[in-house]
Amino acid sequence: MLSQESDLEFTLLIPCLNEAETIAVCVRKASSALCRLGIEGEVLVADNGSTDGSQELAISVGARVVAVHEHGYGAALIAGIKAARGCYVIMGDADDSYDWSAIDPFIETLRAGNQIVAGCRLPLGGGKVKDGAMPWLHRWVGNPLFSYLGRLFFRSQVTDIYCGMRGFSRAAVEQLQLTSHGMEFACEMIVKAALTGLSIAEVPITLHPDGRTKKPHLRTFRDGWRTLRFMLLYSPRWLFLWPGLTMLLIGAIGFILLLPGPVIVRGISFELNTMMVFSLLCLIGTQTLIFGLFARIFAARLGLLPPDFFLSRIYRRVRLEHGLFVGAIASVTGFVLLLVAVGNWAQQSFGALQSPLEPRLVITSLTLISLGIQIIFSSFFVSMLELPKGERR
Repeated sequence: MLSQESDLEFTLLIPCLNEAETIAVCVRKASSALCRLGIEGEVLVADNGSTDGSQELAISVGARVVAVHEHGYGAALIAGIKAARGCYVIMGDADDSYDWSAIDPFIETLRAGNQIVAGCRLPLGGGKVKDGAMPWLHRWVGNPLFSYLGRLFFRSQVTDIYCGMRGFSRAAVEQLQLTSHGMEFACEMIVKAALTGLSIAEVPITLHPDGRTKKPHLRTFRDGWRTLRFMLLYSPRWLFLWPGLTMLLIGAIGFILLLPGPVIVRGISFELNTMMVFSLLCLIGTQTLIFGLFARIFAARLGLLPPDFFLSRIYRRVRLEHGLFVGAIASVTGFVLLLVAVGNWAQQSFGALQSPLEPRLVITSLTLISLGIQIIFSSFFVSMLELPKGERR
């Protein structure tokens, strides 16, 4: 049953930038698939400023063309989704690397109730990459790596996160408010869908060598970095929390082991310099954890990420005063130890320190003071982030 805003069941969406060599072939295959399956639909080309006549060629073989002035793969698709008349959208590239005549699995899986159906080109998910269809670095490193990170960071369960052929409910994807204008758009859709709990299915497809004689639009390292950056920014847990917790634990364990005195391992003596390194790890780890907490709360407040139920439970039990108390205890303890160290130094007429415990006392006091001050000010900042939103005027 079609939505009130849709007068067609399917839109086959093809982003295009100077694809005169292959756009007509793709439109013909897509149109033929709609006719063969008896589907009420359209073929929509989102043209990103082609100068080689791609628009005219697409129109001549029956496509509807919408001009997109904002440059970028993602920008073309965002505009195309907004212009689509179908209740469902199937998107795929204009270079004839995806077989537009074989969209049956996408249609069946969408009609079965899935909100997103991702194509999978990789053998791990049952797909197939024909010889010459994908660069070695993309096939064996880039795509598997980013797909693994998507599963690790966001529990997406998608085997091929970068696949450019996929189908989706237009209404569901519009709610994701996708914003990426570059090649990372494909990853953004899967990441946000996983975060918001949309139903995602995957169907195997075959990737063919494209029909172009020019270089592809994808830039391996530039677009790879943009994808990694996007994933990290949408995962404060992996960007901040886990690295921070790791550094804090290593620093705290090492610091405690060195408190009584030097530790000798296989003839190597770990002394004050090592203790200062562990102190630094404690401080950096704590600060990184705090950044992660800030980022997670801020992202949830802006609606970039869904609420974190674990953090919500902590908020209900831990108040500003608890953080102030812990910070005050650490700071006061540090100041007391520092006064003891200064007192011992004064007893020696502020000369050279004779006891090997004095430097350890100073390092411990400064570490505790720094941690305490971090906790105090961070507690205030978290409380500010949690203030009710004022009414906008």
